[in-house]
Amino acid sequence: MRFSHPASCSPAAAGQTALNILALDTSTEYCSVALWRDGDVDVREIRAGQRHSELLLGMVDKLLARHALRVGELDGIAFGQGPGSFTGLRIACGVTQGLAFAAGLPVVGIGTLLALAEAAQAERVVCCLDARMQEIYHAAYDKSGGEWEAVCEPGLWAPAESPLLPAGSWHGCGSGFAAYREALMRRYEGRLSGVTPELFPHARDIARLAVPLFEQGKGMDAALAAPLYIRDRVALRSDER
Repeated sequence: MRFSHPASCSPAAAGQTALNILALDTSTEYCSVALWRDGDVDVREIRAGQRHSELLLGMVDKLLARHALRVGELDGIAFGQGPGSFTGLRIACGVTQGLAFAAGLPVVGIGTLLALAEAAQAERVVCCLDARMQEIYHAAYDKSGGEWEAVCEPGLWAPAESPLLPAGSWHGCGSGFAAYREALMRRYEGRLSGVTPELFPHARDIARLAVPLFEQGKGMDAALAAPLYIRDRVALRSDER
């Protein structure tokens, strides 16, 4: 699968349509919102812990007010679709639906692992998010001609059993490399040119990835928006801990 990628944040350089796009992400302990305005991106972020539902709408209101925009003046809303925190994914999707329904706006869900790849600013990226329970959410992407191609589709893996990468140099990113660094470094020995475990899915990158989809008319009805969970089970039984 291939994903288009804006060549620049400048609309003049990219020849993009003037759009106002709001993006949200609450898939990790961080809460972020971003407003794409004709190629410029303004963002708000906070380490929310478990307070995403308390903080998100206020962050959206302040960001829109800063630019004297109403929700109805947006061209679309994008959200971090997952994988990630079950509760967080539901919050971002639910808020997106609520705002979009009220204003009659299209929505786009962007994979959180793809957003990680976008944030890494590298051509070949292996993305790993800590999924707890000794597992990671994993995907690998290659960028060519301004488009991302999924080399390994998003999946749930034990770190020591994560998919092997094609030959060449890869950049590793995401909290999985912080939580399971030793296992992942062994798994990808000789393949990693660098690692940035501090990167997390961010609304800034979700907005950038969503813009070409809205330009191509690929926004969906808010009723069709849904999180991408991947994992079916959310907790261990007491005898499994």
